This record gives sequence, C-alpha cells and structure tokens, in this order.
Amino acid sequence: MKMADWQLKDVRLLLTKGELRWQIGPFLLQLHSSIPNLAAQIQLLYGEHPLLEPPWSEVADFHVRLTDGKWLRRWLQPQVIFQTDGPSPFAPFPQDHALPLFEWGVNFCIAARANQYLILHTASLAKGDQALILPGIPGSGKSTLAAALTLRGWRLLSDEFALVRPHDGQLLPLCRPIALKNASIEVIRAFDPAAILGPNFPKTRKGTVAHMKPPVASVHHMNQTARPAWVVCPRFQADTPLTLRPLPQAQGFLKIAANAFNYEILGNIGFKTVERIVAEATLYELTFGHLEEAVTAIETLTTQNQPRLS
Repeated sequence: MKMADWQLKDVRLLLTKGELRWQIGPFLLQLHSSIPNLAAQIQLLYGEHPLLEPPWSEVADFHVRLTDGKWLRRWLQPQVIFQTDGPSPFAPFPQDHALPLFEWGVNFCIAARANQYLILHTASLAKGDQALILPGIPGSGKSTLAAALTLRGWRLLSDEFALVRPHDGQLLPLCRPIALKNASIEVIRAFDPAAILGPNFPKTRKGTVAHMKPPVASVHHMNQTARPAWVVCPRFQADTPLTLRPLPQAQGFLKIAANAFNYEILGNIGFKTVERIVAEATLYELTFGHLEEAVTAIETLTTQNQPRLS
C-alpha cells in the first residue's frame, strides 16, 4: 500500500475526489465529501492513521459519502446527508454537524456489517497484550473513563466497540477518536489539559459532543491484538463513594451478551465467544462518582489481579 501524508491541501483534494482512504484497525474506510471544514476536522483527529494513496489494490470495507442537502437546503438551513452503498440510514443533520454524523455513521457501518467478529458495545483498552473491557449503557461513564485511562498510558482499542475474534478470543483494535458528551468534555479537559479535542458540537441528538484524538502510540499499534483479561462494568453516579465488587460469572455473561450487537446473529459462535471471555477474564462492577478515584481503582485492580490462564 502506498502511504501519503495528511497535508491539509492534499486531504481536501482527496476528500472532494472521493479518494480519501485510511485504515482504522482491521477496516479500510473511504470518504467522499465537499462539506466545508470537514477536511480540517478529519485531519486533526485522524492525522496519525495510515492514509492510503491511490491507486489501490484492496477494496475498501466502507465507502462513505457526506453530501449537501438538496435544492434550497444548500442555502437555507444547510444539511448534510450520510450515505453508504445506497440510501441513507439516517435523517439529515445540520451541515455544521458533519463530523458527528460521520462518526455515528461509521459506528453504524461496523455494527451492521462486521459480523465476522463478536461486536460488543463497550469501551476497550489494553496494557501490552491484556485487554480491559468496559461494558456500559449510555450515561454509564465508559467513554469518559476510557479517555482518562488512555491519557494515563493505556492503549486505546476503542471507546465504542470491542471486536472479538471468535476463533481465538482476541480483541482487535479499532482506534478512533473518543466521543465525549456534555459535562464529560470539560471533565477530560480538566483531567489532562494536554488532551487534544476537536470542536464542540452543541445541540446534537446527544447534547454537546466533542472528540478526543487518540494518542499516537495507540494508533501505531492498531495491528496488535489483546486478549480479554478484565471486564469492569462501570456506573457513574455523581458524588457517590466508589465501590468495586467482584461480579459472578453468570451475571457477567448476561451483561456481556446484552451489550453485543450481533450475539443472536452469531448463534452458538456468539455463545462460545462470550463463554470464553467470562472464563478467562476477571469480572467486576464499579460504581464511581469521581473520575480520578475510578482511574486509581482500575489501575490497582489490573495490577493486583492478573487474568486466569486459558
């Protein structure tokens, strides 16, 4: 593959020609758009990822197009439309929300199509070849906690997914920007002022959203898999004392399976893959009200509690 540099003028040209292609973990993504400001935002957040220059010998996994709204919408309340290999799966967004729409659209593509993996809706990180999985419902604090751990030196796999390879149970990195919402944005800015965040996007369907650029080291190790070693189910409750307790395997199985996009689709393969995670990892529930306490608790836990050998 021929590699290119993320020079802004080149990014703009490739983007408008539909030839902006880069690697995110095991996937090749190709983007076509002429939306103003999007090139600079993509360059800021993805500028360490492998950018692949045409001509290509491989077929991209996802072909994405972000287009203007039609007719008068181009000038009155401009919109952006997400398309991938056919009709848009989303209603149009305001044009200045093109980046959040792009990120959510890529999530949709992965969740809908990557059924060669068990796809868990969790944050995931790694130390060496050992992975931490953070399953949680929206509002549980998993993305904020993942961002904080990343800033403390953990290798980011993903703030949104754990891609588990069924034949060996390994997690594949899917290193992309971390989506922070509402109060979490300023929490992370205060936690580490060196964190690189993109612009704030207010009044999205999830409130105000900003994206944290993944560290260079995490991007450069995108091909290094990790095996599930710890599963910690976080739950944020403001100003509550921290509690960390072991999670019985049966409850852990249910929590992991419930957070899988394609557990039913994979059938017995999904069952066996979750069973393997539960058998090999140590399982905990974490309730926290202060981010620094949660980070310290996980650092202590993962240092003292090494995973079981398979």
